[in-house]
Amino acid sequence: MTEITDFDALREAMAENSGQPEGPARNARAEELLAAAEKLNVQLAVIEALGHQLKVYNYSSEKGKMFVPFARLLRMWDERPEDFDEYETHSLHWVFKWVSAGMLDQPHVPLASIEKWLGEMEHRYRLAGHSERAVRSAEHSVAAHVGDVARAERAYAAWLAADRDSMADCHACELHGQGWWQAEQGRYAEALQLWGPVLEGEYTCAHEPHTALASSLVPLLRLGREEEARANHLRGFRLVRAMESMRGAYAEHVEFCALTGNEARGLELLAERPAYFTDDGQPQSKLDFMSVVALLMDRLTGLGLGDRQVPGPAGREWTARELAAHAREVALALAARFDERNGTTHVSERARARMARQPLVERLPLGVRSVRPTPPPAPASVPVPATGQPDLPALLAEARRLSDTLRPGAVEAWAAAAAAAGDAELDPRDRAEMADHEAMSLGPEGTGLFERAAGLYAEAGDPGEALAARARGAYVRALAGDVDGAVAAVTGPYDEVLALYAADGTGIRQTASVVMSRARILMRRAHGAEGDPAALAEAEAAVREVLALVEGRTGEDVRLAARVAEARAMLGELAGLAGDLERAAELFARGAAAFTAAGLPWFAVEYEARLASLAHHLGDMAEAERALRAALEHGGAELEAPGRAQLHLQLAEVVGGRGEAVEAARHALEAAHWADEAGESATLGAWARQQLGGFLLRQGRWAEAAEVLESALPDLTAETHGDGAVVQTQWWLGDCLSELGEHRAAAERRLQAAEIARHWPEQHDHATLAHLAGESLGQAGLAAEADQAYARAGGLWRELGNTHGLIRSLRARAWLALRAQDGLGEARGLMAEAVRECEAAREAAGDEESRQQLVAELGHTHRQFGDLLARSAPEDAEGATVREVFEEALAQVVRAAEVFASLGDGALHSRTGAELAAGRLEADLGRPADAVARARAVLAAYEGHGGAEAGDGEGEVVRARRAEAEQLLRLPAERPD
Repeated sequence: MTEITDFDALREAMAENSGQPEGPARNARAEELLAAAEKLNVQLAVIEALGHQLKVYNYSSEKGKMFVPFARLLRMWDERPEDFDEYETHSLHWVFKWVSAGMLDQPHVPLASIEKWLGEMEHRYRLAGHSERAVRSAEHSVAAHVGDVARAERAYAAWLAADRDSMADCHACELHGQGWWQAEQGRYAEALQLWGPVLEGEYTCAHEPHTALASSLVPLLRLGREEEARANHLRGFRLVRAMESMRGAYAEHVEFCALTGNEARGLELLAERPAYFTDDGQPQSKLDFMSVVALLMDRLTGLGLGDRQVPGPAGREWTARELAAHAREVALALAARFDERNGTTHVSERARARMARQPLVERLPLGVRSVRPTPPPAPASVPVPATGQPDLPALLAEARRLSDTLRPGAVEAWAAAAAAAGDAELDPRDRAEMADHEAMSLGPEGTGLFERAAGLYAEAGDPGEALAARARGAYVRALAGDVDGAVAAVTGPYDEVLALYAADGTGIRQTASVVMSRARILMRRAHGAEGDPAALAEAEAAVREVLALVEGRTGEDVRLAARVAEARAMLGELAGLAGDLERAAELFARGAAAFTAAGLPWFAVEYEARLASLAHHLGDMAEAERALRAALEHGGAELEAPGRAQLHLQLAEVVGGRGEAVEAARHALEAAHWADEAGESATLGAWARQQLGGFLLRQGRWAEAAEVLESALPDLTAETHGDGAVVQTQWWLGDCLSELGEHRAAAERRLQAAEIARHWPEQHDHATLAHLAGESLGQAGLAAEADQAYARAGGLWRELGNTHGLIRSLRARAWLALRAQDGLGEARGLMAEAVRECEAAREAAGDEESRQQLVAELGHTHRQFGDLLARSAPEDAEGATVREVFEEALAQVVRAAEVFASLGDGALHSRTGAELAAGRLEADLGRPADAVARARAVLAAYEGHGGAEAGDGEGEVVRARRAEAEQLLRLPAERPD
C-alpha cells in the first residue's frame, strides 16, 4: 500500500476504493484508510474517512459494522459541528436512514433503542430544517417489520404526504419501498404500477432497478404476467450477481426459480454464492436467504430428489433433504430472535409462509440452459377397482379401442393390460395383441416378438393378422439396416396374403397391412439407392398398390384411411428423391390433409414438417410458416420434445426472417425449453439459445439477450455448430455488453470473435470486429489497447480496399492519441493521414455514387479534425499558442463546410453544423461579426424549411440548428468588451 501523506492522496485512495467490488477486501481497505487519515492530523480527513468506511460497510454483507463509525461521527458533530463541511453535514444526516434500517436488521438491537433512535432522527432533522418525509419512511419500516399494520399504514400515508427534500430517498428507492408495502398487503397490481418508472429505467440508483426487479417477480407471477417475470429475472439477476450486499434480492431470484419449475437454475444460483449460507453481518438478509433455500430444497424433495447432492454451507456435503432441514432450522432460529426482540410473532409467521409457498407455474422456460432435475422413475401403475383386483376386461377393452382407432397411448395401454394379466390364462387373441404391441414398442429389437404374435394370431384363427405381424417383423429388419433381408422376409407374407384375400380368407385391413409393410421396406431401399430409377419405380409401384387396394373402400375404418394418407405422403417422398420438389410438396400436403380429415392429426406432423422444409427450399416462406404452425397444432400434447424443439426453432427462423422479432423470440424460447427437455441442451438447445439471444437483441432487450447468449456460448462449438455461429454469438454478446456499459467485457468478446474470424478467407468480419473492439477498449479507458485494435482494423480495411473503414479507424486513433500527454502531434498526424487517404480515394473513385460518399467522408474528417484541434486547448488557456491552434481548427471546420456545400441539399445539416462550429471558433477568436454572419447564413439556409415544424428527427435537427444560430447571434452582445 502506497503511504498516504496528504489529504489529496487520501481522497484519491478513497475514490479508488469506492470503485472496487463490494466485500471484505473493500471494507478492510476502508479501515486502513481511516488509520491513515488519523495520522494526517486533519479533522475533516478523519470525518471523510469515517463516512467512507460507513458507506462501504453499508454496501456489503458486514452492515452490522457501520454503527461504530456512525456513533463516532455523531459524537464529533455534537462536539464540533464546524469541523464538518457542507457535504459531510449532509452525509451525516443522510446516513441516519441507513443506521435506522440497519438496526432493524440486527435482532440484538432492542426495539426500544430503535424507537429512541427514530425519535432522535426526527429531532435532528427538525433542527436541521428537513422535512419529516424520511422520518415517516423510517417509521413505516419499523412498523412493517414488527407487523403493526395500522401504524404502518398511518406512517405510509404521512410519508407520502410530507414534502420531498434533500433528505428523502431518491425517487427509485422511495418507489421501491412504497411498492414493497403494497405487495406485502397483497395489492400486487398497485405495487407494479408504483415500480413501473423504476423498472422502465426512468429512475435509477446504485441499487435500483436491482431490488425492484427482484421484488416484482412473485407479484408478476401471481398476476399471470409470466413473460414480464421471466424478463425481470434475467435482467435483475444480472444486476445483483456481483453485488455482495444484495443477498435479499438474490434470494428473491432463487425463490422465483423454486416457484417456476426452474429448480436446477436455483441450485446454480446457490452454487455461485457459497458465502451467503454463512455470512452473519446482516441477519435479516440471511433469514430471507435461508428461507428460500428451505423452499427450494423442499421442492426438490417433493420431486423425489431428496437424496440429490446440492450446494450448501462449506465443510461438508449436503443432500437436498439435509439442507432443507438445516436451512429451516437456521431461518426459524433467526426469526425467533427477531420476534423476541419485537415482542410479536410476525417475522416467524412470514418466514413459515414463505417456506411453505407452492409453485405458481409448473414450468416457466427462461431461455438460459437449465435442465430440470429428473425425478426417479415411478413404478408403472395398474388401475385397481374397489374390489382390490385389476379390472383386466376393462384394460383390454380400452387397449383395443385405442389400437383400433390408432389413438396415442395404445402401446402403453396394452402394456398395462399385460402387467395386470400376469400369468393368467388368456384368449390367444389377447396374448397375440399384447405381444404385437410389445414388439412395436421395441423397434428393431422386436423381430422375435412379432413372430410370437404371428403364431398366437394363427392359433386364434386369424391367418391374415398372422401374416401382417410377420410383415411388421420384416419391416423392423429394414429399420435395423438389413433392407435386403427385409425384402426377402416380406415376400412370403405378401404372396400369401394376396392369395388369402382373393379367396376371401382374410379382410382388407389385414391385406393392406402386409402390402403397406412391403411398400415401406421398398421405400427404405429407394432411400438407400441414391436415385436409382429402378428402385424408385419398384417403390412407387408398391405404394400405388396400397392405394389401388384401399382407396375408396375405407368407410369408417381409420386404419384404412391412414393407409391412404401415408401412401400419398410416400409418393411425395419418392417425388422428392426424383428431384421433383414442387410435386413432393403437393403430395406431402395431400397426405397431411388426409390424416387430419381422418381424425388423426398427430400423424400429419411428420409430413407437414417435411412440407415446411421443401417450401423453405423453394422460397415459399408463407407456405413454410403455415405448415410449421399446422405441425405444432396437430402434434399437440403428443408431439415429443425433440420434434417440438425443431418445429419451434424452424418457425422462429421463418417468423424472424419477416421481421417479427417478438414472436420469433417466443418460438426460440420454446425451442430452447424443449431441447433441454429432450436432453439436447448442448446441441439443438445451444442453437435455440443463440437464436433467442439474437431476437432479444433486435428488440433492444440487452440484459436478457446477454444472459441467454452467455448461457449458449459454452455449448457452441465449431465442430458441432460451425465457427460462424460461435463468432456471431460473441459478436452479438459484445453488442449487448456495449449497450449495458460493460465495455471491457464487450471488448473481450469482440476480440475473441475477431481471433476466430482472422482465419477466414474473407476478412470483412475480422476487420469489423477489430474496429468494434477498438471502440469498446477506448470506452473502457484502455487507450493503448484500443489503438492497437484500431491499427489492426485499419490494416485490414486497407487490404480490403475499404477506404471508409480505414479513415474511421485513423480518426478514432487520433482521438485516442489526444488523450495522452503531449499527444496532440500524433493526433494531428493521424487526422492529416485520414484526410490524405480520403482525398486519394475520392480522386480514384470509379463511379459518381462512390465519389459522393467519399466527399461526405472527407467533410466529416475535416470537421473532426477541427473539433480535435479545438478540444486540444485547455479551457482556461490563453496566448498566442492557443490562438494558433484555434486558427488551425477554424481552417479545418471551414474546409468541412465547403466540402459539404459541394454536395448540395443532401448534406445541408452537415454543412450548417460545420458553419455553426466555425462561428463559435470565430467568436472565441474575437471576430464577432464573422460569427454573426455565419449564424445568419444558417438561419437563411433553413428559411421556409418544412421540416422545422415536423415532429420527426428531421424537424428536431432543424430546430436545434436554428436554436444554436440564435444563440450565436446573441453571444457577441453578451460578452464583455
